Formats: sequence, structure tokens, C-alpha cells
Amino acid sequence: MERGDLILTPSGLWHEHGHEGSGPVVWLDALDLPVVYRMEASYATEGPSNPARNTPDSSQTTYRRSGLLPYGMLNEVRSRYPLLRYPWVEVRQNLVDMSHGAGRGDILHLAYVNPLTGEECLPIMGFSALMLRPGEEVTMKRRSASSVLHGIEGQGQAEIDGDTLDWAEHDTIAVPTHARLTIRNRSSKDPAFLFCIDDAPMQRKLGYYEEFPDA
Repeated sequence: MERGDLILTPSGLWHEHGHEGSGPVVWLDALDLPVVYRMEASYATEGPSNPARNTPDSSQTTYRRSGLLPYGMLNEVRSRYPLLRYPWVEVRQNLVDMSHGAGRGDILHLAYVNPLTGEECLPIMGFSALMLRPGEEVTMKRRSASSVLHGIEGQGQAEIDGDTLDWAEHDTIAVPTHARLTIRNRSSKDPAFLFCIDDAPMQRKLGYYEEFPDA
């Protein structure tokens, strides 16, 4: 687990938190508990502690490159959660590489997906990453989904339904449903990177997700 990584703790799977270093560790939890509570489906089963294996995880071995899978997996039952860690260093490099071939008006936006199915990596929550080139301003499509933006690198401004908010690294901003959103990178030299969490997967499954043509 390193700075900027996405770590999944899916429903129905064991998980445990631990820290063996000397300094503090802080991370942002994105939970689907409000929905689970409303459905009265929340419970937990306690279990014994299981020390983590000191071996590379599947993000460093099996799913190292997109578009490539171990051949034997073509005939196996597809795992719901084959990849539990999405290293930020790989996502960041992908965005940078993507920027080299993108036009000035293209939005640099990558989705985190299940490498076996191409679908969102969790059933009701979506995760993605945005890159803003130096001095860039982008207006996102107005959507029926709500979202949360988290600054990973750089600094800028987010204009949400006419309200302008400054953001920097580690800041978190809520974007309500149907909000008009414009994001700016205030640096003229360095790119900025934002992590995005939304509830679009749940809305798609329920059949009412929409994107609107107006800004």
C-alpha cells in the first residue's frame, strides 16, 4: 500500500488493517454503508488475525499490463475481485502516456475496472483518476451520479454550480448529483491529478444513470 493506491475491501471478503512502520498512515475510506444500512444488509463476522504474506500482490505479477492475462485463466471461472490493489504509480504513468497522444480539448480520465471483465471493480461504487495538464480547465458532463474528488498531486480550483473552491493535495470535495462541474489546474508548469469516487455503477444497475448534454 503506497501513496495514491486504490485498495479494495469488497463485501463478503475478510479484511484487516495493519501498520508496521514508524510513521503515521492516513487513508481515505469510501464506503457504501449508507446504501447497505438502508437495505438492512450490514453485518460482520469476526475472525482470527491472518498475517499478510511477504510476497508481491497480483497487481505486481498477474495483472501487470492491461490486455494481458495468464493463458489458463481463459477457461477458468471469472473472479469477482481478481485485483484488490491498483498502484497509483501505474495509473499516473498511464495518464501521462495518454496525454502525449491526446488533443488539447480531450479530457484525461481513466476508470478503474476489473481486469477480467472490463466492468467497474466494485458493484455499486466507481473509481477513476483525472489528469489536468498545466493551466488546463475542463468542464465535466453533468451527471445523475454524485461524486467525491480527492487531490493527489497539484492544486487548482473546482467550480460546482457556480461556487468556486480551491483545492490542493489531500483535499476532498463533494460534487452533488446533477451538479455542473468545472475543474482548473492553477499551475502553469506542473500537471495536477485527482482521484474520483462516484455511485454511477449503482445507478447504471438500477437503470436511471444519465449524462446530460449541457455543461
